[in-house]
Order: sequence, then C-alpha cells, then structure tokens
Amino acid sequence: MIPSHASCTPVCPIILFTLTSIALSTGVSPAAEDRELGVPQLILAAGNAEDDAARLFYKPIRTQLDYDFGVAPDSLLYPLTCIYRGRMLVWTANEYGNILGYHDQRRRFFDRAVDQFRIANRAFPENRIVRMYLGEPFPPVKEYPRVPGAPEWAVWQREGLERLTDLVLWWIEHRLQPDGQYGGGWDDDCEMWRHWVPVMIGFEHPKMTEAQAFFSRALLSQEYMRDGYTRRSYDVEHTAEPSSDTITPMMHLAPDDPEWRQRAMRLAELMETRWTGRNERGLLQFQSTYFSAQRVDPDPVRACDTPYHVRAIEPALVLWLRTGDPRLGKLFTAWLDTWVDAAARDERGKPAGVIPAAIRWPGGEAAGPGPQWWDPQHHNEPRLYEWPSALRGMNDALLLAYHMTGEERYLQPLRSMAALRWEALQARDDPSPAPGSRLWCGRKLGLMTGTLAKYKLLTGGDEFDALLARDDAKWSAGRENALRARLTESLRQTAAALAINLPGRTSEVRWTDRVFAFARLFGEDMLFPEAKPACNRRPDLELLYGTATGDRGSLMVFPMNAVRWLTEPRRIAALVTDRGRDHFSAELFHFGERPRTMAAELYLLTPGRYEWTITDSDGERLTPPQPFSVAGPRTKITFELPPQTTCVLGVKPSRE
Repeated sequence: MIPSHASCTPVCPIILFTLTSIALSTGVSPAAEDRELGVPQLILAAGNAEDDAARLFYKPIRTQLDYDFGVAPDSLLYPLTCIYRGRMLVWTANEYGNILGYHDQRRRFFDRAVDQFRIANRAFPENRIVRMYLGEPFPPVKEYPRVPGAPEWAVWQREGLERLTDLVLWWIEHRLQPDGQYGGGWDDDCEMWRHWVPVMIGFEHPKMTEAQAFFSRALLSQEYMRDGYTRRSYDVEHTAEPSSDTITPMMHLAPDDPEWRQRAMRLAELMETRWTGRNERGLLQFQSTYFSAQRVDPDPVRACDTPYHVRAIEPALVLWLRTGDPRLGKLFTAWLDTWVDAAARDERGKPAGVIPAAIRWPGGEAAGPGPQWWDPQHHNEPRLYEWPSALRGMNDALLLAYHMTGEERYLQPLRSMAALRWEALQARDDPSPAPGSRLWCGRKLGLMTGTLAKYKLLTGGDEFDALLARDDAKWSAGRENALRARLTESLRQTAAALAINLPGRTSEVRWTDRVFAFARLFGEDMLFPEAKPACNRRPDLELLYGTATGDRGSLMVFPMNAVRWLTEPRRIAALVTDRGRDHFSAELFHFGERPRTMAAELYLLTPGRYEWTITDSDGERLTPPQPFSVAGPRTKITFELPPQTTCVLGVKPSRE
C-alpha cells in the first residue's frame, strides 16, 4: 500500500538556505518579488509561514549549538534563520537522552533556542509556530460540536479518538513513502504504532491496517532483517525494536495469518538456540545485553540479562497467550523462573523481593558489572538500563506466566514489590532515601499499577485494590461506574491535550520516535525554567485504549483487551464497564444521524453458548436476545446502533 499522495520528502534533510528557496517556499517567484514585494516584504511573508516544504537539520548543532547560515545578525534575513536554528536546537535536545536528561546540558540548548525564537517572534509576530515554541498553544484545527443527549464521558472519548485518528492519518497521508518509511529511518519509524493503539487496535480502520501491514513487511524485507531479527549487534533495547514493533501489531491486526505466527516463532527459536544458556546456577538466562540474529557479543562487560529482554520476544509472548503452545510455555517459564529466583535474593544490596536491573552471565548474580545492583553499567548510554527501566514489561510477563500455568510462584515478585510500594506510600519521614534501598525502590514502583489491574481483571480479587486506588483511580478495574466523574475528567483532559499543538506532533517532528514528546518540552526546567501549563498537556493514550477495550496497562506483552470494535473510530464512543470469562458489557454512543451497523470481536469469553442484547440507558430492550456460540479465542457479533442514543451492549450465558 503506497498512498499516491504521500510526500517523499524526508523529515530532516539539509536544505540550501538562499533567498531563492525562500521565494519558492512562499510561492513567490523572484520576478514577482522584484516587481511587487521587495526583499523586506518577502522575508516577512516567509517568516510568518507556518510550515516548510522541506525540513532543515544539521548535525553540528549538537556540538556547536549553532548553524552558520552565512547571514549576519544585522541582516534582514537573520530573524528567519533564528526560526530554523531554534527548532534545530529544540529537537536535538528532545531526541538525545544525554542532553535532555541532564540539567546543564538541556539548559545550554533550550536557553539558546528560546533566545532564537524570541528574535523571530519580534520580526514575525503572526507566526503561530514560533509562538507555539514560546508556550502559546497552537489552537485546534477542528472542532466537534455537541450532540444532544451524549453522556459527558462519550463526548470527550469521542473527541480524543477523532483527534488521534486525524493525527495517525496525517502521518500515513503525508509521510508514508514508497519504500514504506515515514522519514525518520526504520528504527525510529517502527515505534510510531505504539501511539496508534487506541484507534488501530481498539477499532478497525482499513487505511491504518493497510499502512501498518505495508510498513511491517517493508522493514522486515530489508537485508539486515532477513534472519527474522536484526543482523546488527547492539543492545537489546534497540535491536528488539525492528522485529517487535513490526510483528506485535500484526499479531492483533492479522492473528490468523501464518506469516506473522511464523515470524513470532522465529524469535522463540533464536532465544532457545542462540541467545540463552544455562548459567552456573543451572537456570536459563540471556547471555548478553548485546546480540543479533547471528551472534551473541562475547564482551564480559555486556554479559547481562535484563527486564528489557522481554522486548526481544514480545511477539512470541503474545503468540503463547493466543495459542497456549506448549513449546513456548516450556521456554518462557524456564526463563522467568530465573527472574523469580533472582528477585527473591537479597544480593549486592538489593532488597529481597525486588526484581533486579540485571542478572550477570554466567554466574547468575542479581547485578551487572557496576558496583550498584540498580545501575548495571553494561551499556554506554547512561540511565537506559538503570532500575526500574523496563520493569513494566517484566511484570506483565510474570503475570502472563501465572495466567498460562496457574503457578503462584510467578506472582511472588509482584506481591513483594506491591508490599514495598505500600510501605513507601505510608512512609513520610525520609524525603531522600538511599538509592537501592527498600524505601527508594518502593517510591519508584508506581509503575506496577497496570500489571496489578490486569491481575484484578484475571481474578476479580481485591488483593491490590487499596494500592490501585491510591496510585491511580483509572486502574480500579470493575469500578468504572463508581468512578465515572473522575474517568470523564481524565478523558476530557486527554481530548484537550490532543486538541492543541498539532504541528508539534506532525509537521514539526524531526525524529519519528518523538511524535508524542513535544508536550514534555513545557514542563519545569525544560524549554523554560518554569513550566508552561497551557502547553504541558499530555494525552493519556493508555486510558483512551483501556476505556474502549476493557484492558488495563500496556497492550504489548500481555494484552487483555476484551473487545475490538469493528468500525472506524469516528463519531463513536465505547466504554467497557464489565468483562470476564462468561460476560461482557459496554456503553456505546453513536454520534451520527442514521443507524450504524457495526461488529464487535470478543476475546475473553470461554467456549459455550451465549446471548447478546442491546438496551437503552434505562434498561429497555432495543433488540431481543440474540444467541451465539464461542468456540475459540475470538468471536464476532454484528449489531446495529440507533443514532444519538446511549446504548448498553450486554453479553451473558444463554439460558437455552
């Protein structure tokens, strides 16, 4: 699938900065300039333009904080160069962790960038892009008028879904290139789908499905990916992305296609035959943080297993969930047993019960080559693998193992870390606990909420309810009705965040792995020393996905979405209010003016006979009970929604 209207202009090429190119970008020919505008007016028109036909970037900005345009500060052209220089500085700092993660480094970049934008703003006050960088929100490009009778939650969820759909389609229609790339390079482009999940996985949009399949096949057909995993040996966080971020989405979009199942199985094969071995304690672990499809790096400094290794096998974990394949189960549980063992030990200062940042190969010690257990120092990029790093994925993998096997041992690290989290929430007497200590760990474990909420969905138990309610009400699965007002406000905030600064997520983006990183530039000690709340609005895409599908937390390792709505994410709102192995219910509101025929694909129901009904908000039946059978992991039902009416779709066991 290659959109005929897609732009083939790369996101970040170097452009020749001349008066001629300015004239061309503003649609004014040199001849017309000579006759009508003159140089000052031409510069003013160019400076107030809010978009560029080509992107400007140049690597020396990282070391010099400048780009020499050959334009003197007293030139009429100088304020125009400030627009480009400011953007280069901002996006460079936003991309590189060794700049953004350190106060002194980011201040060097951001202070100079703001100075450049202020110069440009004085010269071109009508340029809303420049004003956006200075903390004035770029206004919404589209409005969604109210529909009488629509519930508040539905109003805001619908707007969030529509605005996210607009954003995804912008990238497909304006940046998808004939070779499958989006302009940021394969390794960055592959990450974009993670933000598309609420509308691409929660709903069905043919253009998105087609674009993802096109991109996934294009990347995997590259010579360096022909072994099923990259041939480039580097650290697992980076080597896992080209395969996991292309195969995982297709496990949801085309789960019956043998192509994607085979590709997922290939990752398990590489894990079993090349990447892992038995350590000196007799336990299965990855032998290095650095590996490829063809080799494992022998450097002893890099000889570590980490929670990030979940990413390398992520599609195969999803395949295990969907198929129950015993070969996959034997492999993955053997590896996860290693992590359960390491978590239980108090070693190198690590508190017992805490999953470590790394496991050393071949000794099996719960630490890396560094002196601190929480900072393994097996990779040259500071902080990437520091604890808790990718702990969320490991937590989900352990819960998946419990779900597939029923073995309580896989819950032990989750329970012990949840206890640490609760202990930390009660402690008030130590504002700066020692790194690596119990209290220090507990204060960083708010990231557990997604996994604990999935546990509640699985079991219905209240073991972690107090912790879930304390950390984040949105994770209180099963209490959607009781928390409706707070849920509605969260959806409103997400819609408001998606409404502003669209260029910051589209045409201004320089690296495609930073599509949703623009808002953070307006937090405290970022572009400005003080936060800019009007622009520091971040959409909660997990909430948008979770309300529509009934899942909680991340989709990546252990998806528990109860439903996929087989309809486009336009003029629709869906709130899953209950789900389980033998029942399902969701509120639906169709904003259109005519009846809407759509379908739902249900995922969590066990085999048996069921019936579905649609009622209005008062419980009056709009359809008689419709029988259907569940025979496998996915079951499709088709129904019709009346226009502009709150409906409840309910599923329960048949009484026949």
